[in-house]
Amino acid sequence: MIVRIVRMTFQEDKLPDFHTIFNNSKHQIRAFPGNRHLQLLSDPDHPTVRMTYSLWESVDALEAYRRSDLFRETWAATKLLFAEKPVAFSGENIESVPLIDIA
Repeated sequence: MIVRIVRMTFQEDKLPDFHTIFNNSKHQIRAFPGNRHLQLLSDPDHPTVRMTYSLWESVDALEAYRRSDLFRETWAATKLLFAEKPVAFSGENIESVPLIDIA
């Protein structure tokens, strides 16, 4: 399993535009072959930062997505909204620890 995290800093007035792009593409990304999970996160200390956290079956599945028209079109629209260069990295899952219900 491949974990992909992309940290993006947006121009403050462009955040609504990003959320529109994300909302319009999230179902297609989640349905893309090899995608197992997609989540959007915010940084509690930096209100203009958003992060995507996604899980992919393999490097090949992630790369197929990155070569797709869906990615190219979504990324082209998203990168126009950045205030800073995004940071992206991937990692291969070695071990998962189940969540503990503390309730």
